[in-house]
Amino acid sequence: MHEDGNGDGRGSGSPKSPSGVDPASPSGVDPEFLSLERELTVLLRRARANQGEMAREVHPDLESAAYGLLVRLEELGRQRATELAAYIGVGKATMSRQLRALEQLGLIAREPDPADGRAWLVDLTEEGRTRVGRVREARRARYVSQLAHWDRGEVSELARLLHELNRGMAK
Repeated sequence: MHEDGNGDGRGSGSPKSPSGVDPASPSGVDPEFLSLERELTVLLRRARANQGEMAREVHPDLESAAYGLLVRLEELGRQRATELAAYIGVGKATMSRQLRALEQLGLIAREPDPADGRAWLVDLTEEGRTRVGRVREARRARYVSQLAHWDRGEVSELARLLHELNRGMAK
């Protein structure tokens, strides 16, 4: 059931224009989209805070933003620094600085790309792989605990809907 922005769970009952705008809404925006915006804002705020906590669990000196790089390397294996920069959405200088810090912490190693001597391949070290794996496993255990009262089908549906949302936003 969608809330109407007042939190009472009832729809406004107002007809909507073909564009999905609710003319009775004070801002002229469909209450379902206001609710979506509010819930995504809360989710993203919590995700940012959690990312900082997970980064510190990997290493006390790890920057929050660098945690995503480590997860990407764990999931896909070694990659070029330029691919990582494009994925994270940062420039070459920022990526170089983050990679240098990760290398100094002993979490990644860089080696020349045999296909292009000007490029570098980046991969997790064994220490990095162990630390990231441990933190990700603990995070998954928290999800299982926090959503234990959910039906497995609901968890699957949430994952499917989030995948669709992410795919749609990537376009």
